[in-house]
Amino acid sequence: MSGRKVIAVNRKARYNYEIEDTVDAGLVLTGTEIKSIRDGKVNLQDAYALIRDGEAWVMNMHIAPYEQGNRFNVDSRRTRKLLLHKGEIGRLYGKVQQRGLTLVPLSIYLQNGFAKLEIGVGRGKKLYDKRETIAERDRNREVQRALSGRD
Repeated sequence: MSGRKVIAVNRKARYNYEIEDTVDAGLVLTGTEIKSIRDGKVNLQDAYALIRDGEAWVMNMHIAPYEQGNRFNVDSRRTRKLLLHKGEIGRLYGKVQQRGLTLVPLSIYLQNGFAKLEIGVGRGKKLYDKRETIAERDRNREVQRALSGRD
C-alpha cells in the first residue's frame, strides 16, 4: 500500500476550533483495531488528545469492534498512545500550556499501511466566529454558483 487514504475526518473540529498548527502522529493499535480502521469504522467526533508524563495520548476516539475479532477485541473507546518524537511532544506541550489552546484530532488516514492521526493545535471559536465561518462558506458557495452559470 502506498499513498494516503483518508478514513475519517472530524468535520466539527474546524468549525469549533481555529486550527493554528497540525502534526501527524502514528497510533499504537491492536490487530483487530487496525482491521476495523481499514473497514472505515472509526469516529473522531468526541475525541481529544492530551500530553501526560511526556507522552501523547488520544482519548475517546471510537473504533468499532472488529466483527471477526471475537476475544481479541478491545474496548472501543480506550485510551491510545500517539507516536511522536520527543521534540514534537515538547513543542506541542509548550503550545498547549498557552491559554485556550487544545489538541484536536482532525483526521485519521492510512499511509503505507500504517494508521496515522492528524492532530491540530487549536483555539476554541466564539459564537460570532462560528457565524462568520458560516457566512463565508455561504458567500463562497454563491460565487461558485455564479461562476458555474447556475442560478
